[in-house]
Amino acid sequence: MNVSPAFIEELQSSDEQLAFCRNQMGLYKTDEISIQSMKTLCNVSGIDKLCLLPLDLFQKGNLGTNEQVSELVHKEPELFIAFASVDPHREDALELIETAFTELGLSGLFLHPSQQKFYPDEEWMYPIYELCIQHNKPIIFHSGMSVRPNTVSKYSHPLRFEEVACKYPDLRICLQHFGWPWIREVCMLLLKYKNVYTDTSLLYFDNPKEFYHQSFGIDIGEHWIDRSLRHQVMFASEEPRLEQHRMIEAIRQMNWRESTKKMVLGENAITFLKGGCIHD
Repeated sequence: MNVSPAFIEELQSSDEQLAFCRNQMGLYKTDEISIQSMKTLCNVSGIDKLCLLPLDLFQKGNLGTNEQVSELVHKEPELFIAFASVDPHREDALELIETAFTELGLSGLFLHPSQQKFYPDEEWMYPIYELCIQHNKPIIFHSGMSVRPNTVSKYSHPLRFEEVACKYPDLRICLQHFGWPWIREVCMLLLKYKNVYTDTSLLYFDNPKEFYHQSFGIDIGEHWIDRSLRHQVMFASEEPRLEQHRMIEAIRQMNWRESTKKMVLGENAITFLKGGCIHD
């Protein structure tokens, strides 16, 4: 549920665009990767679908455009799902989101408060959320710390999303990275609001197995996900920063019920993308 399209070879980015993406993401040595190589990595990992998340940084540039990811979905509909991204500061933000949903066929909206520099609970953001509800499209937000350069965590603190979740119960929201380091706060939001989801793209120390053990077995209750929150957690790796095959193997080794792993590795993403009830 978290793959950047910025380094996909078929985007045919210029050298300047690649340099911009490396600098904005802090991935200074990352090279382009072909779709065929991505397919090979997915086959090795047992992954069927990749969700592409571009990022519009308005006057600075972009990490893939809505048009580019739409073209990738048309080329490889069995592999890719794609979200739109619009910098909310743009005067034409609503128009661009409408186009992304109705003409480009994108599956939702991705916003990065820390990199786009906005607070998600400010009232001027509400028309964007209302447009997503109108089209039955979910939103993925970066939440918690971002390791990208020149990002400030205060914009993406999980509690900045509570008013949005409360005011718009029909808006499906994913808070990426489990809001690390504020994962208890995210658990509170998952418990309170069934329209809130999160993902497993968190890895800032050690290795995936050890970091998941610390995060999901020590920092929060060992059984909180498996017994209470399992409908609202989705697998994500943040490719290319975090390698999907290492992340997914760590999830498969978690001390969770097999039915929980099945939800995390696919079923919850379908509910998030298409809507539906969260129930046992």
